[in-house]
Amino acid sequence: MRKYLLLVAVLCTSISFAQTITSKQEDASTAQYELLKKVNQYYPDITLSKSVTNFYADGNIIDSQQDFDLRGTKFSSYKLGIEPDNKKVKFDYVSNETGHVHGDVTIFNGNALRTTFNEKTNQIDVSLNGKSVYLKKL
Repeated sequence: MRKYLLLVAVLCTSISFAQTITSKQEDASTAQYELLKKVNQYYPDITLSKSVTNFYADGNIIDSQQDFDLRGTKFSSYKLGIEPDNKKVKFDYVSNETGHVHGDVTIFNGNALRTTFNEKTNQIDVSLNGKSVYLKKL
């Protein structure tokens, strides 16, 4: 009997926490576009685009990403994500020139703080408003 009660309890709990996640390609909201514009101002390798794919759970944005047509570019992969609070952009790109580069740019008090990890050069770079403040080769 205990096994059946435990099984029913687990099933009811997992069903109640299930969410429906949907995605829509749409124009960036004003806050998203302002974030991208601010980031692109200091870091032009972070692409500025008005189109985003928003992922929704229960009507709230849980993640936003941008898709790019890479034909004719130097990139073999380019991914850009925007956090739901519109204060952080995550990036991940690969090219023959730079190798695999990933990190994020966070906006706080009007400043843009970027942390970059370059796997080709094995370096960590921390920049504030487009100027490197810390560079470490691992």
